[in-house]
Amino acid sequence: MENGNPESHDCSRQGRLALIIILSVLVIDQIIKILVKTNMSLGESIDITSWFKILFVENNGMAFGMEIIGKLFLSLFRIVAIGFFIWYLIKIINKGFPTGYIVTVAFVIAGATGNLLDCMFYGLFFTESTPLQEAAFTSLGSGYAPFLYGKVVDMFYFPLWTWPEWMPLVGGDIFFSPVFNFADSCITCGVIALLLFYTKLVNMGLHYDDGSRNQENSDDTDAKD
Repeated sequence: MENGNPESHDCSRQGRLALIIILSVLVIDQIIKILVKTNMSLGESIDITSWFKILFVENNGMAFGMEIIGKLFLSLFRIVAIGFFIWYLIKIINKGFPTGYIVTVAFVIAGATGNLLDCMFYGLFFTESTPLQEAAFTSLGSGYAPFLYGKVVDMFYFPLWTWPEWMPLVGGDIFFSPVFNFADSCITCGVIALLLFYTKLVNMGLHYDDGSRNQENSDDTDAKD
């Protein structure tokens, strides 16, 4: 005899999976950033291969170092956006959306939260990184910036190749020049997965009908009988 509601069990399992993904991404992202920030001076580079470098930079903007709008507005926007996505994640879990879709949304939330933590707390707990000196932990309130004004730490740099000089517009430029972090990667992978595999679900919003999943479960039960 089975105990509990199968749909409730699926929701609980998906919720735990989403939480594990978010926490794991945050831990990995923050460990990498803190190691880079406390062991490398600003602009310092470590060559891993000819096409992959660890390059320590900081930025006030969005993913991949873009700077479009004011710092405070961007931080507040991130808080609102993350709050919305957490609400959305809870809704799609409760509505029985596919696990793969929930995983991709969890990666986007985790990546956005990872960069938000930099903005919220790094200015409070770290001294300023400079080209001559690594940052260090400091007492609360004596860091380089107030709450929400911290800078996002980036470090992954992939100068895959340089365009030939004779090419118009891009000649002499590096093919892929942005410097990014682990959180940016999670956001990008999550968004690409959503566009490639779950565009229909994104367009459906919260009007997803899990009847097809229930029908599949029913068919499986009939087959077993």
